[in-house]
Amino acid sequence: MLNSRGLRFKFLILLAGIALPIMAQVHPATSILDAVMTAKKVRVCIWPEYYGITFRNPKTQILSGIDADLALELGKDLGVSVEFVDTNFAALVKDISAKKCDVAMFAVGITPERADKLRFARPTLVSDIYAITTRTNRQVSSWVDIDQPGVVVVVMKGTLHETVMRQRLKEATLKVVGTPMAREQEVLSGRADVFMTDYPYSRRMLETTDWARLISPPSVFHETPYAYAMARGDEKWAARIDRFVDDIYADGRLYKTAARYKLDKLVFKR
Repeated sequence: MLNSRGLRFKFLILLAGIALPIMAQVHPATSILDAVMTAKKVRVCIWPEYYGITFRNPKTQILSGIDADLALELGKDLGVSVEFVDTNFAALVKDISAKKCDVAMFAVGITPERADKLRFARPTLVSDIYAITTRTNRQVSSWVDIDQPGVVVVVMKGTLHETVMRQRLKEATLKVVGTPMAREQEVLSGRADVFMTDYPYSRRMLETTDWARLISPPSVFHETPYAYAMARGDEKWAARIDRFVDDIYADGRLYKTAARYKLDKLVFKR
């Protein structure tokens, strides 16, 4: 029998239209797969500030992360080159709808709001929500201190953390900002007490700053499966991406790449 966590995952995956014949869309006249093979290039949307996922080093401009590496693997499997297209969570649906890229590969959380507009592949990763505060903050020392009167919680616009915290916070004040830097500055300046993020980004804060302190939930708070995202209506392309996900599970590339970035514990358990 599935527990509540398992039921929620199943609901999200069903909602995303993953491998469900009843939700299959009619094939367009020309599939994205056909266009990719003709152009010999696949365009991959990424968020270049996503540490461990698709992070562009500001000094070297080199991309690294599990999905940056796996995007190159997708290109190899298709026999085409890879063009990375910068986006962010707030612009993701618009950019895919405008055909700025063929697939988004940057650990996109499956949420009901996104699943209504995007076609998700089978999940690859899963993460809970975490909080980052400063080492000197005395108001928030544990998870139970977050949703309290007088506490200010900051989230980034367009992320799943914005949606979840709007629903879950009852006493604390929620503040929404547009960039990761603004989110961090709110906490560092003392204007906010914590910002909410996921496991990969929390590692960036702990590994690259000397002021950040991690606050983990004592038990599962709101785990979300992550998957590659595409436009709806092209099941030929979606089936090819699902096949790629199956392949990297089967041949070990997913686990190997996750381990390279210390994210192996986040690999979605099938």
